[in-house]
Amino acid sequence: MNYSKLNAKAYAREHFRGVWAATLTPFTADLRLDEAGFERNLHHWIDELQLGGLFVSGKQGEFFSMSIPERKRTLELAVAAARGKSGIVMSCSDTQLDTVLELARHAQDVGADYIVVHSPVLHFGAHTDDTVYEYYRYLSEQLEIGIALWNHPDCGYLMSPELCNRIADLPNIVAIKYSVPREMYVRLTHLAGDRILVSTASEEEWFDNIVELGWRLYLCSTPPFLLQTRVDQRINEYTRLAFAGDVAAARQIRDSLEPARQAFRESRPAGKPQAHSKAWQALLGQVGGPVRRPLLQITEAEQRTIAQAFARSGLRLR
Repeated sequence: MNYSKLNAKAYAREHFRGVWAATLTPFTADLRLDEAGFERNLHHWIDELQLGGLFVSGKQGEFFSMSIPERKRTLELAVAAARGKSGIVMSCSDTQLDTVLELARHAQDVGADYIVVHSPVLHFGAHTDDTVYEYYRYLSEQLEIGIALWNHPDCGYLMSPELCNRIADLPNIVAIKYSVPREMYVRLTHLAGDRILVSTASEEEWFDNIVELGWRLYLCSTPPFLLQTRVDQRINEYTRLAFAGDVAAARQIRDSLEPARQAFRESRPAGKPQAHSKAWQALLGQVGGPVRRPLLQITEAEQRTIAQAFARSGLRLR
């Protein structure tokens, strides 16, 4: 960390920006953590794609099937690979608060830039605003590192913009990955955009949010490394142009990616997002590998469909 708790918001506003990707976690054939494969992917994402940052071991990264030591190790590998060239945000999300704190303190100790903690999974209708506020207030009190909120329908409820605005007053709450309908994140941007960085996971909405809402942070999903290659970096390119105010040129490049987006969407089997992404990743020359239970593997027929879609995506490999 290069900032104190009290200037976390100012530091994030200056440095927590650009295109950040949610990493996939490669496993070997016998389902061990593939450290060499992960390091190879990290090198590609950081040094060749030059992404602004990486979101390590989140939902896309199958954190729910990983041990605490494995989650810590993926963070250590990411921090070592970044070497100040890319930001690192660690997913510390868990249903057990002590695990969240253990991971968060490890992130502080090994040099992560920020952490992400998704809203708590609650039961028996306990998702009151006061419950969620107190959860984040306690984390803010216990930790020094900048914290990004994370809310999505998988949690069983959506945090209102008003609740997020209330939480934004806490000193080291710096951002939110807000996977909600657009009208909700637009409202939050107007309410709290001076205190937290608002983002959503949709690459398809990223251009409009730069132009219409003044966003400078895409946090984050897999398109930055699944729809880009060493020689075909159209997401990075249209982002730079939009940031510079060249909206027409940025829009043209954004639109040119639609065949790739469509090919990716149409080839995804129902209920297999991580396995699909890993299969697509392998076609790009990155290390994919199997998923862990309870997730389902890609079948041979699904693999053929993915390969056919990839061939018509228009993504350039050389």
